[in-house]
Amino acid sequence: MWAAAVARNLYQRTRASTGVIPSLSRTPQPLAGPQTSSGRAAVATQTRSVSSLQPRRRKHKKAQKGRVPVRTGGSTRGNYIAFGEYGIRVKEGVRLSAETISAIHTMFRRKLKAIKDLKIWLRVFPDIPVTTKGTEVRMGKGKGAFDYWACRVPKGKIIFEMKGSGLNTELAKDAMRQAGFKLGVASEFVAASDLTRQPSKCDMPPTTIPFQQAK
Repeated sequence: MWAAAVARNLYQRTRASTGVIPSLSRTPQPLAGPQTSSGRAAVATQTRSVSSLQPRRRKHKKAQKGRVPVRTGGSTRGNYIAFGEYGIRVKEGVRLSAETISAIHTMFRRKLKAIKDLKIWLRVFPDIPVTTKGTEVRMGKGKGAFDYWACRVPKGKIIFEMKGSGLNTELAKDAMRQAGFKLGVASEFVAASDLTRQPSKCDMPPTTIPFQQAK
């Protein structure tokens, strides 16, 4: 009632002073943002932070536990270096949490902060919600509450890659060694070469024959 009276009073006052009938529609109008040289509105881009590794949206807020995939058909996806010059590869299947991935990335930034133009690539992403229930809780009463985000990493997959103008093999190997302590599974240091680079499709054998150099 009060809002309607205020709107009616504003309508009558504006019409009496200007003779223009104001619009009482509540539809929000688009804001005039920055424009490019062609006159089109510039599209704002967002940067994902490593400190908040989680998907933007999910269809279901909870998921089944599942198992770490075991590649029995010879797939080598993610086993090669694709972006950087050095990487770390796991020798066993593992489920990594977002907290572990963030801790490794923070360690890289602190240890290699003197490297000029250092670039770090994350080859996995925690998009699986993990739930937990308290100790000594009886069965039933539904699934537990959400606890953290995790990702399933199969055997032989590269997790991190890095590259920099002042980064040499010794520094990268020492950083990857310290990262292996946080993984909790056996890992190995990988340097870019003809055997560890992603081959072209014309040079790839059938998928039923696994690559020996990628394991």
